Amino acid sequence: MRLWNKNQEKLFFIKSKNLAFPSQLFYKGEDGKYFAYWPKGYRGRKSTLQSRNSLIGKYTENWVRNLFDSLIDDEELFVVKQAKIPSLGITSRSPADIVISTEDKKILKPDEVKIIFEVKMSIVWNWQYDINSDKLTEIGDYRTHQGKPSFTRSDSILKAIGKCIDIRVFNRQSSKIPIIVLGNAPLSNGFCKKADYLKSAGIIQGFWSLNPFPLNHGNTRKTTPKGGFIRLDNTSELKKHLNCLFNQNLNFFSGMENLKDLGKYVEVANKESTYENKGLAFLNLIKRS
Repeated sequence: MRLWNKNQEKLFFIKSKNLAFPSQLFYKGEDGKYFAYWPKGYRGRKSTLQSRNSLIGKYTENWVRNLFDSLIDDEELFVVKQAKIPSLGITSRSPADIVISTEDKKILKPDEVKIIFEVKMSIVWNWQYDINSDKLTEIGDYRTHQGKPSFTRSDSILKAIGKCIDIRVFNRQSSKIPIIVLGNAPLSNGFCKKADYLKSAGIIQGFWSLNPFPLNHGNTRKTTPKGGFIRLDNTSELKKHLNCLFNQNLNFFSGMENLKDLGKYVEVANKESTYENKGLAFLNLIKRS
């Protein structure tokens, strides 16, 4: 199975035409033409389009679930869509988009969850639909239209960050679960430092773009300096990053302590015989403070 590309977007519109009217999938210009996004040169009257959001949201979540299903070889791991983890505050009001877990069920316990994914994918290219011929034509990448797809949209990024922080700080049961935000466009320049900080702080383990070639010509950012954002270029690379998360024994910790108390924690933890035990002792002291 390939990563995100133009064909996936075309397939989305083809399938969605059976579920929605053209006016629910495209913007209609004054000249009667239908567009996925308003072209940059368009100067006519504009309308807003909200009805497509839920359709593309469901489509991309299903696509991600199928993609991960094809990559995970471990028969004891399952890909669950719209999962609920009540003890982490993840309920039916705002379920986890995609979860990799050790149980194939919708309601999970924290110790059954291996990774949580928040999906922020959308239509990237611009498309024109001819209602008379029922023909769909790609007319440009995201540089040619007025839309803000996926990671280029600040309100979408902020919403994802807020949800991830809520999960991370709800209680200590989330401290060992990696959280990844998935997109299909480059991260906007204004969020690159923030993505690196969130990764360094352990709150979010990364913003991953699953679209290797979002531009028709030219290239886009591969990664930020500290890996807070990465662009995955093929399924082998994605699988490598997934396996890395599975194999790491990650632990989130946070606090605001004075240097004297921190020094005491380090001194006590240093009495342990191995690095693993030293780390565990330090984490336990931080948690009790």
